Amino acid sequence: MASLHCIVVTPEETALELPTDFVVLPLYDGEIGIAVDHSPLIGRLGYGEMRLQVANETKRYYVDGGFVQVADNVISVLTNRVMSAEELDENVAVEQLTLAQTKPANSPELMEIRDRAIEQARAQQRVAQRNKS
Repeated sequence: MASLHCIVVTPEETALELPTDFVVLPLYDGEIGIAVDHSPLIGRLGYGEMRLQVANETKRYYVDGGFVQVADNVISVLTNRVMSAEELDENVAVEQLTLAQTKPANSPELMEIRDRAIEQARAQQRVAQRNKS
């Protein structure tokens, strides 16, 4: 049976490169599941959980926005940061959320920075919570 090949690239390195059976990615407006022979696409990623189904195991990661391209059973993920769900600490995410909510937002640029930090912290908190269960 054919499988998918998932490649996750950050500005610093190729963080992951492995065969997988199914991938779930957070798009900026929802989630998408990608199976073998998925039609080609390019999408904008949001902040959240990437799940890779490898054999009978689900591997979970936090991705920090970016883009995804699917073509010929190759999933290329370009993101600012990827972290294994085990690396995330829910308490740290809550602290980051509290800090982000207190940032000044008296200009459109500062509002955008604050809102992005809040979204990132909330997404990290969700991924950490899901990983515990």
